Amino acid sequence: MPPAPHVIVGAGPIGSALARLLADEAEQVIVVTRSGSARSLEGVTAVAADASDADALTRIAAGAAAIYNCANPGDYTEWERRWPPLASALLAAAEATGAVLVTMSNLYGYGPVTAPMTARTPLHPSDHKGALRAAMWEDARRAHEDGRVRATEARASDYIGPTLPVASGLLARYAHSTLAAKTASVFADPDVPHAWTAIDDVARTLATLGRDERAWGRPWLVPTNPAMSVRQALTDLSRAAGAPDPRLRVVPRWLLRVGGVFVPVLREVNGVLYQFDAPFEVDATETEATFGIHPTDWDVLVSETARAWSKRLPA
Repeated sequence: MPPAPHVIVGAGPIGSALARLLADEAEQVIVVTRSGSARSLEGVTAVAADASDADALTRIAAGAAAIYNCANPGDYTEWERRWPPLASALLAAAEATGAVLVTMSNLYGYGPVTAPMTARTPLHPSDHKGALRAAMWEDARRAHEDGRVRATEARASDYIGPTLPVASGLLARYAHSTLAAKTASVFADPDVPHAWTAIDDVARTLATLGRDERAWGRPWLVPTNPAMSVRQALTDLSRAAGAPDPRLRVVPRWLLRVGGVFVPVLREVNGVLYQFDAPFEVDATETEATFGIHPTDWDVLVSETARAWSKRLPA
């Protein structure tokens, strides 16, 4: 009898990394995207479907061991419209099939903090994006406690890693300039410590949460290297790539607020810049102790990332 499949919704950097990891471990993997774009992933079955269609997702996930929510439904301006039906469909499919629901989330739900975040830090979101992600988890947690599903959630900080596209996240955008020896325009204080989570560490955490019953019923933080400022992270990347040290220009916050009146996505970015106004640190000691997952060595991560990102620079 073949092993129960693992169904991954989304084929971005996280979904793709998880699919490769599970396939390498001889798991049966199905990746669901609107376009079926995961066909390039070796050893993976790609399915084109709208994951916000609960009936369609339930049919795809029939007999699945776990469903992984690795979706990224558009930019911030799309979240209020696209996340609720998608989250509802994922929860419904997990309930109908008995698959474990593993959600990939972020740290927005914690809002501004004054100490390193743990999975047990209370959720106090300060903008609608954090409130939305917090509500999604609360829905899943209640369903778990009611015995309707088995649910868990992984939470990570901003991503870093060789497979991360240039357009994905602030650090990658800044690095696109600094690795090309250009001045980078940064949106907040570049000298405040900030956590950066490796994509492969996220994938390893998700794979573990989907297969270890000790994980179910609560959230977990992805193991992450000690917080490092934007300037230091860019300096490390530049030196690994043989590029000059970064030159940074801070965009005034008032200018972002004015720009947000005309460019909605700038308004949304402004809503999460509190993460760079004070140290934004992750304490995933509990995840490390429970599951034996540890963050990728920073020097190795930086070397591999700098090499990959440098190759994407225009000739």
